[in-house]
Amino acid sequence: MKPVFTESYFLSAGETNAEGELSLPLLVSRLIDIATAHANSLGIGNPDLQKFGGGWVLSRLTIDMLSYPLVNSTYYISTWIESTNRHFSTRVFRIHDAEGNVFGYSRSIWLVMGIADHTNLGLSQVNIPADMIEGTEVPIERQARHVAIVAADEAAGAKGALVATAPPYDCAFQYCDLDFYRHVNTVKYVMLLLNRFPLEQHDEYAVSRLELSFLHEANYGMPMTLLRADLDTPLHSAFQLSRKSDGQPLLFARMLRRPRTSDHHN
Repeated sequence: MKPVFTESYFLSAGETNAEGELSLPLLVSRLIDIATAHANSLGIGNPDLQKFGGGWVLSRLTIDMLSYPLVNSTYYISTWIESTNRHFSTRVFRIHDAEGNVFGYSRSIWLVMGIADHTNLGLSQVNIPADMIEGTEVPIERQARHVAIVAADEAAGAKGALVATAPPYDCAFQYCDLDFYRHVNTVKYVMLLLNRFPLEQHDEYAVSRLELSFLHEANYGMPMTLLRADLDTPLHSAFQLSRKSDGQPLLFARMLRRPRTSDHHN
């Protein structure tokens, strides 16, 4: 057992985004995979939690990137448990190269969900070894407070809410968007947000920070509406994904982008 767990990955052409970099959806998938592998090595992974009907579920995710690994390069992800309490475990990540140069960091918050009823079971039944809680914080800000977003035609009666600056986008997740728990895979939310920007903007700007805060589960075929509000700059956007039937928020997200450097273009 190791308090800090590291894996290496080779970035092939089929795994990059259109700009030849590690794609954000793949990065999110890698973070979840290495978190799972480390938990399994500590004896607190999903196979161990199944004995009391539980499983780890991601509640919040923050990714802060200075740059991204490029095609045909090897990169590394290191992860460790930052802290725990009765209800949640905070796990952090460092994305870096072989020399230790940092591409970025991530912080995630996890809960143990009851597989049968999808409730928060707490961590009282999870035996996390005390010497495996490494405790070192990563140097990124905590998530900002997320504010409700309303469509432009509803702005008059929405005190304190952000007003959407883009038209509402109606959507529904399908079969290939689901995971083992039969709810939507985190990667699919990231793809949904990225696809709200055209290719030309992705060529010009890279995501420097992404925040995801999951409030309620999105289910197969559920009609939903995604609202986006650009804040102080068009490169700083907030998102709200809501259930179309009653407006129940399912996800709050925030995305910051920065101009790309010329050497990141193919």
